[in-house]
Amino acid sequence: MATPQLPGSRRLGAHGPTVFPIALGCMGMSGAYGPADEAESIATIHMALERGVTLIDTGDYYSAGHNELLIQRALKGRREQALLSVKFGALRSPDGAWIGIDLRPAAVKNSLGYTLTRLGTDHVDIYRPGRFDPAVPIEETVGAIADMIRAGYVRGVGLSEAGVETVRRANAVHPVTDLQIEYSLISRGPEAAIFPALAELGVGATVYGVLSRGLLSGSKPAGQGDWRAHMPRFTPENRAQNERLIGALRSLAQQRGITQSQLAIAWVLAKATAVPVIGARTRPQLAEALGALDVALSPEEVARLEAAVPASQVAGTRYDERQMRMLDSER
Repeated sequence: MATPQLPGSRRLGAHGPTVFPIALGCMGMSGAYGPADEAESIATIHMALERGVTLIDTGDYYSAGHNELLIQRALKGRREQALLSVKFGALRSPDGAWIGIDLRPAAVKNSLGYTLTRLGTDHVDIYRPGRFDPAVPIEETVGAIADMIRAGYVRGVGLSEAGVETVRRANAVHPVTDLQIEYSLISRGPEAAIFPALAELGVGATVYGVLSRGLLSGSKPAGQGDWRAHMPRFTPENRAQNERLIGALRSLAQQRGITQSQLAIAWVLAKATAVPVIGARTRPQLAEALGALDVALSPEEVARLEAAVPASQVAGTRYDERQMRMLDSER
C-alpha cells in the first residue's frame, strides 16, 4: 500500500499508506444532513483530489449504497488518484432504519462484492467494519478481510469505534492499518487509552467528527431530514450550554484571523498524528478545511484553547443513549 511521500503527509500506522494530512468523508453527500447537490458533491471530490487529498472515506450503508455510486461517478478516470476507505456491516431497511449489524465472514465477503460493483473498482484500499458485532468474534471478521487481501480485493484492514481489547485481538490476526474514531476538542476520550494502545501496536488513526458534526463551526440542523436534529448535543437544552463553548472557540479564532472550523481542525492536527476525516459537502467547505493546514499552533496555544473550550463542559453525549451502548470504544 505504499504511496509517494507528500508534503506534510502522514502515514497510517506501521503498515499503512502515506496519505495527505486531511481525508475527505463523503457521508454528508448522501442525505445524512439533509439534501445534498450531487453535482456539487462530485465537484468537491474532484477539488479534493486536485488539492492533493488521497484518502476518500465512505460506507456501504450510507443511503443504501448511494454514496458508493456517487463516488464511482466522481472517480471515473481518476481512480488511481484515490485511496478508498469503506465501512460495512450495518443493516438498513428500505425506509432507512438501522436494523442491526452482520459481521459474519460470509457477510463480509458478500458486502465487499457489492461494494466493488458499486464503486466500479477491482479493490478497496481499507475495508473496515463500521461497528462491533457482539455475535461474531472480531477474529472471524478480520480473518475474512485477510482472505480478501490475499485474493487481491482489499489492501488493508481497518476498524471503526473499536476499544483497546478489540484492536489488540484484530491486530493479532492481521496488521490493522488504522482505527477510525471520533475525536475533537469536545470529544477527547481516545486520549486516555486508545491512542496510547494504537501507538504501541503501530496502528494508525483516522478521526471523524473533528467539528462535532458542525457544532463547533456553528452549524445547526437543517430540519428533520438532518439526523443531527436527534443528537444530544444539538437539542435546544444542550445547545444553549454548548453555545458558550462555541463562542469561546470563535473568539480565539478571530484573534488568529481564521475561522473557528480551521482552529478546531488545526488543534486536531497539532494534538495527534491522526488524519482528520473532514465531511465537506461543498467546495467552499473543503477550501475552508484545507486552510487549517496553514495554521501552526504552539503548545501554549493548544493549552489555551483547551482551557477555553474544556471537553468536560460539553452538554450531551456524542450519540444518543442507544447508540452509545453499541460503541465498543466506550466500554
